[in-house]
Amino acid sequence: MNQPPVVEWTEADEARSARWRSENGAPPPRRIVLADDRTKADDAYKLACEGTALLWRGDFHNARQLLTAMARRIDRRPRKAPPADVTQAFHLHRAAQNQRARILGMLLVPLDASLAVPLHRAPDVREACARAYGPAGDEASGTAEGAGPTASLVSLRELLGVIGANEWRRKGVEIPALGGDRIHPHYGVFSPARGEYVDLVAEAPLPSQELAFDVGTGTGVLAAVLARRGVRRIVATDQDPRALACARENTQRLGVAGQVEVVEADLFPAGRAPLVVCNPPWVPAKPTSPVEHAVYDPGNRMLHGFLGGLGDHLTPDGEGWLILSDFAEHLGLRPHAALLDAFAASGLTVLGRLDITPRHPRARDTSDPLHVARAAEVTSLWRLGLAGEGAADSR
Repeated sequence: MNQPPVVEWTEADEARSARWRSENGAPPPRRIVLADDRTKADDAYKLACEGTALLWRGDFHNARQLLTAMARRIDRRPRKAPPADVTQAFHLHRAAQNQRARILGMLLVPLDASLAVPLHRAPDVREACARAYGPAGDEASGTAEGAGPTASLVSLRELLGVIGANEWRRKGVEIPALGGDRIHPHYGVFSPARGEYVDLVAEAPLPSQELAFDVGTGTGVLAAVLARRGVRRIVATDQDPRALACARENTQRLGVAGQVEVVEADLFPAGRAPLVVCNPPWVPAKPTSPVEHAVYDPGNRMLHGFLGGLGDHLTPDGEGWLILSDFAEHLGLRPHAALLDAFAASGLTVLGRLDITPRHPRARDTSDPLHVARAAEVTSLWRLGLAGEGAADSR
């Protein structure tokens, strides 16, 4: 096994070290200074911009306030007018998001060997951390002699995300297509909070109720919808261990585990089915965190993998349901014709198409630099069959 990254700093004239935690793969900071309730936001912001991390030793609530103050300083920096070219605007927006995350990620908090935060007024984060990082117990492996109660360091921004994700897991997300029952997303698994694509799967005419494959199941929400619609057997695949555990838990909770088999696979399970469903990432760009893998698909790898392999996993009269937003097309990242060409190159024909417009607030936020693309977005369920089965309007 690879040894976890270790960070080093000096505290009370002693050399200290601890395990470094970063879900988005950020490298360990090269320089760490101590910060506490006396640290001013301007000083913290300046150090973070220069690449110096601040290890917090004060009150936890004050650390949250400092993080908010640092974010305000980022947000009030002068901004250039967004470029007219929407593709350039997208890349600049992503770059600004990444820079913001890097700066705010420089405020660190300690975790002890039990995954607790040893700071005044810190909440009990042990359950949330154990669910995100795995059970406590191996933290000492990255801790040098003299590290004291600090077994690992994590950015406060990431820790707040871990806490928030655990609350979503507890509460769940109400799914109208499941009669109001809830899906409980795990940390690092994309939440179906934006659910219009789920509605498409609930409405499309089923070609068969015998068997369906759900490729890239994530939380298992689409597999559960198909099961509730009467599909007798669904094989749901994913290659992410978190997603596999999440889908199994959700299908069990919803009472459809007897119909849904969750298996580890890169795209397809073995065999053929009369219905194969896939909701791949919608934007061909590089993800910067685990949960972004459900949104960003470099080079359209999963999209092309699904289309290229669909013919080998469909029964002769079967249908492949591709659920895909055209957001990337409005950003200039994927020509519309390229999708139609990919269908043809894979020996597929369009049998039908269902469309739905987004309901999320960002589609109406005119201050968003990508507002034009978001407002024009349409999510489609493409009903695909093997070539020769008859085509419908593909626009």
